[in-house]
Amino acid sequence: MKHGKKYLASVKKVDAEKAYEVAEACALVKEIKCAKFDETVEAHIRLNLKKSQSVRDTVVLPYQFRGEKKVLVFCKPDKEAEALAAGAAFVGSDELIEKIKGGWMDFDIAVATPDMMKDVGKLGMVLGRRGLMPNPKTGTVTFDVTAAIAELKKGRTEFRTDKTGIIHIAVGKVSMDADKIAENVTTLLGEIARKRPSDVKGDFVQSIYLASTMSPSVKLVTAKAER
Repeated sequence: MKHGKKYLASVKKVDAEKAYEVAEACALVKEIKCAKFDETVEAHIRLNLKKSQSVRDTVVLPYQFRGEKKVLVFCKPDKEAEALAAGAAFVGSDELIEKIKGGWMDFDIAVATPDMMKDVGKLGMVLGRRGLMPNPKTGTVTFDVTAAIAELKKGRTEFRTDKTGIIHIAVGKVSMDADKIAENVTTLLGEIARKRPSDVKGDFVQSIYLASTMSPSVKLVTAKAER
């Protein structure tokens, strides 16, 4: 793969043999940006897991960098007023399910009350492949829709390992202050450390890399991520 002059110049600024502290890495990622647009900063974290294991949870990063998302709530009529008051963009039950079956997808996050999951489950093929299926593990299946919506509006984000045991997640924009990106990264690593399986031997976090959309990656020190 051929790279442009800006990318190659950025590569020279990164010591490939060095593992950087979080604050230093975040400052470097800002320095080596290549694109004219506001690149997204992503963390790529490889975990020490067995083939049968996975890690999945949510985190509210201290500093948000995305626009407000449209929240849809599947609920019975007695919960609709509460969901709307909490800030849901769309609320309903059967009519929403039918609308989605017809191809409508003008929302970013779906929440469901437990008594709706039997019907919402019929949308598994549609919502599942888009990562929108409500799930108790991510706090999106609950009767406390007010609390769920409040967390989502604060920027609660799901993280999960892929088939190779790596978590890929956005942690900021290059336009943000480096210390704010660093705090987001530190918060994320703390949440991941809490998900360490009890039977993991050795280091749980095997490697951490930060990279913006069009720029080279920067390796981070992993030792503190275990705490």
